[in-house]
Parts: sequence; C-alpha cells; structure tokens
Amino acid sequence: MLIATFATWAISAVAVLVWSARDEARPADAIVVLGAAQYAGHPSPVLKARLDHALDLWRRNPAGLLIFTGGSGPGDTTSEAEVGRSYARKRGVPDSAIVVENEGRTTSESMRSVAEILQRRHATTAILVSDPFHMLRLWVIAKRLGLNAYTSPTRTSPISPNPEERWKYIFSESIKAPLAFIIESPARK
Repeated sequence: MLIATFATWAISAVAVLVWSARDEARPADAIVVLGAAQYAGHPSPVLKARLDHALDLWRRNPAGLLIFTGGSGPGDTTSEAEVGRSYARKRGVPDSAIVVENEGRTTSESMRSVAEILQRRHATTAILVSDPFHMLRLWVIAKRLGLNAYTSPTRTSPISPNPEERWKYIFSESIKAPLAFIIESPARK
C-alpha cells in the first residue's frame, strides 16, 4: 500500500511538472483568470502576473470574454475578481468584455461558477490562466465539469523563480490534482 501511494504521488508530481510547462493558448470564447491575493484593492504580485498574462492573451483575441474569479477574504473591502476587473478596465478593456465571479473562495468553487457562466453564455471554449504549478488541477477540475478548457500559465509569477516556494506548491498540487479527479463531481449531461 505504501509503495502504491508513493508511486501515485510520484506520477502526479511528474504530471504537475509536465503540465506546468504546457501553454495551450489559442483563440477561445473566454479567458478565465484564477484569483490570488489582493491588498486594499490592489493586486498582489502573484495576481498581477496572472492579470498581465490574461490581458496579453485577450489583446490577441479581443472578441473573447475575460472572466475574473476570486471572492473576498475576512476583512477585505473588495474581492479578487473586482480587483481584476478594475485592473483590466484601467488598461483599456471594456466592461462589456468582463465577467466577474466573486463568490468562489477555492479553485473548485470558482470553477463551478465559471462552468455555469460559460453554459449560460453558450461559450464552448476557455483558456485558464494561473501559475504554472496550478495548471494540472485546473484542467482536471474543468474536464470534470464538462468544460472544453486549455491552460496558459503565467511565466512572470514571483513564485516561479523562488525554488523553495515553487517546490512547496508543486508538492501541494501533486496531492491536490488526483484528489480533484476523485472528489470533483462530474458534469451532469
């Protein structure tokens, strides 16, 4: 049992590393930006990296929607998603191209809401933007929810150049990704 558990974890860790290097950016109906910390209405460096990457993708495909996710934490006066909207608007993105999902406090909660938003809008494809280590789990959740999703990690996150932080997140995701496959409810057809 111990050997099987270790082998499963090792395969998952390799998959997280492989997926973190993939960039599947292409024209899509929506670009979904996963939330990260914000400070008093300003994006944290991690969120800023995600937002900048998403804006670059959107400028290459301005017909698509930008969906910002992330709720408010205790004591926050605004949500991560609202900070994303404000950031994008200040950089020329029209409000008509922005959708805010500000209820989710976890990746899974946000992605469930995104799936509903996309379904209501009859959108069929989405590019998921986050940090490289997050890509495999995002893709697993999206597929379990029936989304036609592609991943495009930011390459400028302040986490990536810090080996200790990067490996901490890779280890964490190597446990969370298989759990997402097991726990996340599949889409109802």
